Amino acid sequence: MAHTNGLSDTVGDATAQIAHLRAQVEALMKDRVMPAMSDLTGRAEAAVSDAGQVVRDKAGVVSDQVRAQPLIAVVLAAGVGWVVGRLMR
Repeated sequence: MAHTNGLSDTVGDATAQIAHLRAQVEALMKDRVMPAMSDLTGRAEAAVSDAGQVVRDKAGVVSDQVRAQPLIAVVLAAGVGWVVGRLMR
């Protein structure tokens, strides 16, 4: 009987320790992890937005050059196509 009582005390202590650890982990998540994730999310969104703007700007420059010099653009595209075709054989 004493053995069973000691076992239930041990289980109760372990359950209390687990509950305490769970509370500590939740507090750390709330205080440290969530703000850091929020900050990283904001930075990632800003980086993607900036990169998208750079790509749009470069595409505009290329588009303007193609309009200004269409013959060179066609020759360049044909040359790149030929090289890629040769590499794919």
